[in-house]
Amino acid sequence: MISTAHEPREYARSVGLDPARLPRHIAIIMDGNGRWAQRQGKERAEGHERGAHSVDVITEECCRLGIGQLTLYCLSSENWKRPKPEIDFLMALLKQYLLAEREKIQEQNIRFTVIGRRSGLPDEVLAEIDENVRLTQHNTGLTLCLAINYGSRAEIVDAVQSLAARVNRGDLQPEEIDEAAISGALYTGGMPDPDLLVRTAGEMRVSNYLLWQISYAEIWVTPKFWPEFDAGLLHDALRDFSRRERRFGGLTTDTTT
Repeated sequence: MISTAHEPREYARSVGLDPARLPRHIAIIMDGNGRWAQRQGKERAEGHERGAHSVDVITEECCRLGIGQLTLYCLSSENWKRPKPEIDFLMALLKQYLLAEREKIQEQNIRFTVIGRRSGLPDEVLAEIDENVRLTQHNTGLTLCLAINYGSRAEIVDAVQSLAARVNRGDLQPEEIDEAAISGALYTGGMPDPDLLVRTAGEMRVSNYLLWQISYAEIWVTPKFWPEFDAGLLHDALRDFSRRERRFGGLTTDTTT
């Protein structure tokens, strides 16, 4: 185990962070694996492998800090447009990650979960996903959520269809469909909305990621590629987050600002 229940606050202070102002839920768009590799004169596959290492590093750091949830954009529903050899490699890398990290996930008391459509994913990958979810379902530490074959518009479509089916069955009245009902019907139903959205590689867009859920998230963008993202950069994002005043549409006490 990385830490006991009382240690995250002490660790946060030791790295210059205010434990009272840390986000409960961090979502990350992990961008730039291929571009990092190309700039290093390497194959794109090496970028993805190095990106998997960054996943391990950031997951462990979130455990140390006592972050409640980390949601990582691993594979978008649009990524299937990439060349088949790259997709095949990504699926093999995902399976390898699920197997290699299983013991560590258990040791760190991480609860593992996945959002996205299952259709199109290889059976052997789905089997490893399901096993990690099963083994960790009662863990009480960090929730590690991987967005795989995920697209936010598809998620909203699926949620609307689910609610429409309930109306059709007579289980739900149209006037009962409110924000809570929609939130509950999303893949992320029951999860807290992200407080902080991090994007790497300098891209200034959200790329169809958690569109409903990030309505009030603070956004932090770095020009560094995902394989370059380390604990120090995470700390930079968290320090910046801690300085922001989240008003959720309201006013500060100083109404002149």
